[in-house]
Amino acid sequence: MDPMITILLIAVLAIIVLSVFFSFFPVMLWISAIASGVRVGIITLVAMRLRRVTPSRIVNPLIKATKAGLGLNINQLESHFLAGGNVDRVVNALIAAQRANIPLEFERAAAIDLAGRDVLQAVQMSVNPRVIETPIVSAVAKDGIEVKVRARVTVRANIDRLVGGAGEETIIARVGEGIVSTNGSSNSHKDVLENPDLISRTVLSKGLDAGTAFEILSIDIADVDVGKNIGAFLQTEQAEADKRIAQAKAEERRAMAVAQEQEMKARVVEMRARVVESESQVPLAMSEALRSGKIGVMDYMNLKNIEADTQMRNTLGKPAESSNSNDQGDSKNGR
Repeated sequence: MDPMITILLIAVLAIIVLSVFFSFFPVMLWISAIASGVRVGIITLVAMRLRRVTPSRIVNPLIKATKAGLGLNINQLESHFLAGGNVDRVVNALIAAQRANIPLEFERAAAIDLAGRDVLQAVQMSVNPRVIETPIVSAVAKDGIEVKVRARVTVRANIDRLVGGAGEETIIARVGEGIVSTNGSSNSHKDVLENPDLISRTVLSKGLDAGTAFEILSIDIADVDVGKNIGAFLQTEQAEADKRIAQAKAEERRAMAVAQEQEMKARVVEMRARVVESESQVPLAMSEALRSGKIGVMDYMNLKNIEADTQMRNTLGKPAESSNSNDQGDSKNGR
């Protein structure tokens, strides 16, 4: 075999062996830790590889913690990493808390991080309070005038209550409740416009930050506007509703009257039918009386004469009534 090919094969094999060695044995990370004053053995780093822990995710935060003077060990950081926490963020939060003279232990910071909250942001909020602006809250005073209020709430993170404490949404909801309660108890909307700090004092006195992860420092009223006259609007709506109810009842009475009228007309037609039916029995009774001899022919003729005379009188009376009505109409038109 050619000596050059042998040398190349040996070089490639050496490179592969060294790559596998340095990937499994983090020598450079171990040298960096030793140079930073962190006592960690190479066997410990190899054991991290076997436990599927990235050594750099543990050693680098440990170097920062050691340089900052935090009394942390590698087991604490590794256990937090295996629990699914963010080791680097916890260490940064501990360093920030130490610089700000905020008492924060590793166990508390790890619990906050595992609870899903940003422990570093919580420490920063403890140093630099945050301003939460509430949406426009509408409330109605006793005089029926709507008042629209927007407030700014300055809060500071309460590290002791971060685990299990309510968030910003609860703060906003409680402040809105306090604004509605204050405006609703005011006799006039002018009282709120003249003294907007009344809202702040009332809301702060209720202790709205109880059970939350924040501490309310101040509540400032950013804007107060006058809205609609809700009282007049409600009265108008009530009057309109009463009007519709009255119209419905009147329509019901009208329908009942129309139904009763139709019923009476039906009864009149029924009575007329009975009269016609009774009148139809008269010729039969007359013929029966003639056959039985109860009345004579002359009696029958006299009855016919009386009927003819009556019909003539009725006929003569109708033109006279129509002429009188025409005369009355002419006299009215002449006027």
